[in-house]
Amino acid sequence: MNFDYTLYLVTDRQLMSCDSLTEAVEQAILGGCTMIQLREKELSSLEFYNQAVAVKQVTDKYHIPLIINDRIDIAMAVQATGVHIGQHDLPAAAVRKVIGENMLLGVSASSIAEAIQAQQDGADYLGVGAMFPTGTKTDADSVSMEELQKIRAAVSLPIVVIGGINKGNAGRFKPMGIDGLAVVSAIIAQPVC
Repeated sequence: MNFDYTLYLVTDRQLMSCDSLTEAVEQAILGGCTMIQLREKELSSLEFYNQAVAVKQVTDKYHIPLIINDRIDIAMAVQATGVHIGQHDLPAAAVRKVIGENMLLGVSASSIAEAIQAQQDGADYLGVGAMFPTGTKTDADSVSMEELQKIRAAVSLPIVVIGGINKGNAGRFKPMGIDGLAVVSAIIAQPVC
C-alpha cells in the first residue's frame, strides 16, 4: 500500500471553526490534506459511528484515506482505510490480528524502543511526537529533534510528526526524511468555513 502522508489532519471538533465536522474535513481536503484521522474521544459509540459514516462520505468523494483513532470496531464498521492507536491502547500486534493485512495500522511512538516495537508488531506508519508543546494533547510525551533523527534511522516505516506543528516550524522537518506533518489546530481551527 502506498499512501501520501504529506499533510495529515487529525480532527478535533472542539477547535473547529466550521459549523460541521464534515464541512471542516472537506475544506481541509480542498486545502491540500492528504489523509484524515477522525479522533473523537467524547462521543458515544453510536455517535462516533454516525460521525465516521458522514466523514467517510467526504473522504471517499475526494479519494482521501480515512483513519479512525483508537476504535478498531468503528474503523472496521465503516470500512475506513485504517486505524491509529496509541501506546496505551491495544498492542499493535493484537490490532493487526483483528484488522488483518488490508487495513492501514498507524502507531504513536515517542521513543526508539516504541518505534522499533511498532514496526515489529506490524505497523504501517508511525505518528511521532509531540514535537512541540501542544494544547490539544497536554499529556503527550515530548520528542526532541535528536530523538526523531534516531527514530528515523532505526525504522523503515513512514513517519508522520505531530504535536504543535504549524507554518512557523514545519520547515524544520524537510531535511530529516519525514513523510508527513500531522496537524490539528493549525488547520481545524482556521476560519475557512
